[in-house]
Amino acid sequence: MKKISRMAQVLSWALSTMLMAVPSTLAESKQVRAAFVYVSPVNDAGWTRAHDDGRKAMMDLPYVETAFRASVPEDADVEQVLNEVVQQGYNLIFTTSYGYMDATAKVAEENPDLVFMHCSGSKTSQNMGTYFGHMYQPRYVSGIVAGHMTRSNILGFVAAFPIPEVVRGINAFALGVRSVNPEAIVHVIWTDTWYDPAKEFAAADRLLDMGADVIAQHQDTPYPQQAAEARGAFSIGYNTDMSAMAPKAHLTAAVWNWGPYYRQIAEQFHNGTWKPKSYWGTMRNGVVDVAPYGDMVPQNVRAEAETAKARIILGDWDVFYGPVKDQSGNVRVAEGEKMSDDDMLTLNWFVEGVVGQIPETEKR
Repeated sequence: MKKISRMAQVLSWALSTMLMAVPSTLAESKQVRAAFVYVSPVNDAGWTRAHDDGRKAMMDLPYVETAFRASVPEDADVEQVLNEVVQQGYNLIFTTSYGYMDATAKVAEENPDLVFMHCSGSKTSQNMGTYFGHMYQPRYVSGIVAGHMTRSNILGFVAAFPIPEVVRGINAFALGVRSVNPEAIVHVIWTDTWYDPAKEFAAADRLLDMGADVIAQHQDTPYPQQAAEARGAFSIGYNTDMSAMAPKAHLTAAVWNWGPYYRQIAEQFHNGTWKPKSYWGTMRNGVVDVAPYGDMVPQNVRAEAETAKARIILGDWDVFYGPVKDQSGNVRVAEGEKMSDDDMLTLNWFVEGVVGQIPETEKR
């Protein structure tokens, strides 16, 4: 039998629109035809790159073929794209941005024989699951590194949208910073975009003008880190290891590893064992982690960060254990208590040491 090449397995979107729809139900078909919908380009080096690496990992399974659609805005276009995917015969559909949630739920309800997986949302149904990770854990560890490396005690955070996912990451980073440097503060600037290199660079520049000497981010590109490098500052990356793009600035990064999870979902679908659930991966199972440390990070700082990481993985402590205070000094999590998953998933306040406001937004 002629061996099917990897190139043939990966259906480009342009060609896939020419394919006839293939009838498929969970009971009838074990062949996995997975489609991914991305909010930014696959070469963003960040969020979408991490998901696309996971998609490629699925392709090692002989019964999997995949396609993707990139740079799909979080607007009415999403529903149209999902309906196109359905018509083209894809039976396992991943939507990988928070703003896709409502459209995914609607199209899933209209197509009960297909499986839909939405990343970072909160809605599930008989044929729709959600998935995300405890990204706040490596955020905290990276904050320990940043707290040691700052000299001005002013750190900047270039943030996308004021939704709980982003707020949670900022808070965890700040808690890590102040666990080793109680005098340090974290300034936040919102860009209102996941992917806009110019806006991200400009926001980092503003933070550097305010005296920040470490720039962290919740954005999809390396531009905040490159802004830091251009000004002789340090940076903390996000999504993937972007050290090659700002080698003089990059201290470490909070990173995703979607490959094992995507393979697991494909296997469950193939075997007929998939069930809808809300999955929240941890540092323990490797969905989230910290990237290798930059050469400028001293051994004692690395050791302290690794100790915190090991403690989190062990499971006897986590980031949002009390006491945790908000910006006004009010105790939000008492000593001896821990924040529940529900509270973390709806987090809408900043911890002590964060300078900035959380504006109201339709994305909340």
